[in-house]
Amino acid sequence: MTSLANADLTRLVDDWLDWAQAADRLGVSPAKVRTMVKAHELAAAVPSPGAGPQVPAAFVDEDGIVVKGLPGLLTVLHDAGYDDRECIAWLFLDADLPGRPIDALRENRGSEVKRRAQAMGF
Repeated sequence: MTSLANADLTRLVDDWLDWAQAADRLGVSPAKVRTMVKAHELAAAVPSPGAGPQVPAAFVDEDGIVVKGLPGLLTVLHDAGYDDRECIAWLFLDADLPGRPIDALRENRGSEVKRRAQAMGF
């Protein structure tokens, strides 16, 4: 997990949303976004020094809904000992899947992603 903790999130994630932007996309308040992060429905990190906590834009689909399967996957990763920063890094790195785990989730191919995340907990 050390390599994930040290991953350069600015290189992995192209587009970030601050609390207000995430709230606007989701149709909720910024306080609700913070609650969603605490409940592992979303993950947030400080992508670069001096920036505040932000959510990867890819976590919210075109319809303003959290990507299907993301909350369950984040719970699995947190149960395996990963923090939000490591979860984001894992989701945006090219694992053994065809593409990144976040892309598989967005394309409704989350079963394999979740299976791999569960296996990491052992």
